This record gives sequence, C-alpha cells and structure tokens, in this order.
Amino acid sequence: MASRNGDPRLRHFHTMANSGLWVGILTALTALGASYITSRATLGAALAQARTTTRAQALREQHERRRSTYRELMRCVHEFSAVTWQIEDVDAQQDRESKERLLRQMCSRIGPAVAEMNRAMHEVRLDGPADVSAAADHVRDMARRVESHLKALVNEDGPDHRETYDRAYREFREAYVTFIGLAQKTLEVKDETT
Repeated sequence: MASRNGDPRLRHFHTMANSGLWVGILTALTALGASYITSRATLGAALAQARTTTRAQALREQHERRRSTYRELMRCVHEFSAVTWQIEDVDAQQDRESKERLLRQMCSRIGPAVAEMNRAMHEVRLDGPADVSAAADHVRDMARRVESHLKALVNEDGPDHRETYDRAYREFREAYVTFIGLAQKTLEVKDETT
C-alpha cells in the first residue's frame, strides 16, 4: 500500500478540496463585497432623498411664510387706503368746518394704519428676499409722506396742498404696485424640468 502522500488519488483529492475551499472563500468574499457596496449605495440614495425632502419642505415653509407676510402687508395697505379714500367725502363738503372735521377724523385713523403697516413691513423684512423687503420699506415710507400731507391739509386750505397730497398718494400707489409685482415674482413656482 502506498503511503498517504504518495497515493496519487489522495493528492488529487487534497488538491480538489483545497481549490474548492478557495472557490468557496472567494465566492463568500465577493458576496460580502457586493452586499457592502449595495448597502453603501442604498444608504447614499436614502441620504440624498432625505436631504431633498428636507430642502423641499423648507422651501414650502418659506414660501408659505412669505405669502402670509406679504398678504398681511397688503391687508394693512388696504386699511390705510380706506382712510385715504375718505378724501372724496372731504371734497364733497361745502364748508371749511365740515372739511376740517373729516380731515381730523382721517388723521386720527391714519396714524394707527401706518403703525400697522410698519409692523407688517418688518415681518416682510424678516422673510425677504431683499428686493421685496426694500419695496415694502418704500411703501411704508410713501405712506408716511401721505400721512404728513394729510395732516397739512387740516391746517392749510388750497389747491397746492391738495395737489401735493394727491401726488404723494399716487407715489404711494406706485410703490405698492411695485411691491405687489416683486412679491408675485418671488412667490412664483418655477418649473425646474425645462
């Protein structure tokens, strides 16, 4: 009987066993590597999706916050304008005393309206962007000019003062229309797919 090392059949069996073992080890390592790579890719995709979702949510919240603050400023402008529109009632009065009484009523209401507009303007300033904030600030400044010209009408009568008031009001309206345009542009949802 041949020795164990000398039997060619046994040598062949050991060689096959050793190569089978290596094939098994290589297969296992390949599977582990593929699993690791797949899990890393899946994790990366999940993180990217989470970042995209978080960013989209933040943009939605910013959009809604801006929309709300812009609307609040527009509401305040409307309240202010409701006071200024009473100038037509003043014009309809025949005597100076009745005109002054209505002008004083307007003055007592316009101050709080400007204060509310000022508060709303500061909210717009917080939510931005800068060009809309600057436009809101300009609207408020023009409202203050209208207020000061309205107060001048109480004590001063004449077409020059009224024309100055009317001009200030037109400038206020122009500033407001500019604000609305910028606010609308900011709130537009842009199609990123094109």
